[in-house]
Amino acid sequence: MSAEDFSIVTDGESLRCQESVLLEINKYKAQYEAILKEQKILRDGIDTNKYYAKEFKQRADEKKALSEEENKKRTKATQKENERCRAVQEENTKLQKEILKIKEEMQSLDCKNSSLKKQTEISTAVPERKVVFRGNTTEGAHTVSFDVNPRIVYPMEGGTALITFEEKDVAQKILNLKDHLVQLGDCTISVQAKPIQFLVPSYVEMETQVCPRRILVSNLPKEEAEERVLDKLDIHFSKKKNGGGEVEDKDMLHDSGTVVITFVDDNIAKRLSDKQDHDVDFGKKKHKVKVTPFLNGEISQMKICDSECVRTVLLTGIPDIMDKDNLQDNLEIHFQKTANGGGEVEGIVYNPLGHTTLALFDEDSPQDSQSES
Repeated sequence: MSAEDFSIVTDGESLRCQESVLLEINKYKAQYEAILKEQKILRDGIDTNKYYAKEFKQRADEKKALSEEENKKRTKATQKENERCRAVQEENTKLQKEILKIKEEMQSLDCKNSSLKKQTEISTAVPERKVVFRGNTTEGAHTVSFDVNPRIVYPMEGGTALITFEEKDVAQKILNLKDHLVQLGDCTISVQAKPIQFLVPSYVEMETQVCPRRILVSNLPKEEAEERVLDKLDIHFSKKKNGGGEVEDKDMLHDSGTVVITFVDDNIAKRLSDKQDHDVDFGKKKHKVKVTPFLNGEISQMKICDSECVRTVLLTGIPDIMDKDNLQDNLEIHFQKTANGGGEVEGIVYNPLGHTTLALFDEDSPQDSQSES
C-alpha cells in the first residue's frame, strides 16, 4: 500500500475518531449539564429544606414557648384553684363548726325556753294572796323583778342595849357624842354609842325550775289544826283516784300558810298542779284548796354591800348594877332628853351581862307605815 492511500485511510479514520470523540464530548457535556441541573435542583431543594427547616424550627420554638407559657398559666391557675378549694374547704369546716355551735346554742335555748315556758305556764297558778292598789305607780313595768323584805337576826352581847329613835338625826347626834354619862340614882355609868352595820345583799339573781316531785298547797282552812290539815292532805293526795300517789313528806310553811307535799314518783306533781283546784275532805265538809308547782331556786349571782341602821344605836359597856327592867327604863329616860342629845325613842332592848339575846331587824319603811295608818 502506498503512502497516499495510508494517509487517506488515516484521515478518514481520524475524522471518524474525531466525530466519535465529539459525540462522546457532547454526550459527557450533556451529562455534565444534566448533572449541573440536578445539582442546582438539589441545591434549590436543600435551600428550600433549610428554609422550611428554619421556619419549622422557628415555629416549633414559638409553639414550645407558647406551650410553656400555657403550662405556666395552667399551673398557676391550678395552684390558684387548689388554694381556692382549700379556702372553700376551710370555710366549709369553719361553717360546719359554727353550725354545730349554733345547734348547741339552739339546744341550750330550747332547754331554757322549755324551762321558761314551764315557768310561764305556772305564772297564773301561784298561791292566792290578797292584794290592794294604793294609788302608787312606777316605771319599768316590763322588767321582771321582786322585792325581798330583810329579816336580820343580830346576836347581842351581854352588857349592851339597842335603842331606836324616831328621827335618824337624833341617832346620828348620839353617835357623834360617842361617850355618854347616864345617871342611875346615886351613881353614874359611862356607856359608849356605836353604829349598827350589816352585810346585806344588794343584788340577787336566782335561777328557778319546777320541782318534779313537790307541790305547793294553798288556800287552806284556817279553823283546822295544823296536824289535822297535814294528815287530811296526806290522805287525799295519796289516793290514785284523786290523781295522787305515795307521799314521801309534808311540811307546813308558817310564814306563807302553805304546805309543801313531796311525792315518791316524779310524774304526780305535774298532774296535780295542772288541775289546780282540789276538793279535800276535812270531815264535816269539803274545802277547795289550790295546788301549784313548787319552784326550786338557786342563787346564780349575788352582790353584798354594807348597810347601816340610821335610826338604831348600839350602847356598850353597861354594867349589871340593877335589875333589867329598871336599867332599861333609866336608859330610855336618859336618851329621850334633848339635854342629853337624845329625842323620841321608838324602841329599846337591854341585854344584861351573862345573857344572850337575838335582836330581829326588819326593813325600815316609813311609807308603808304611813299607808297602813
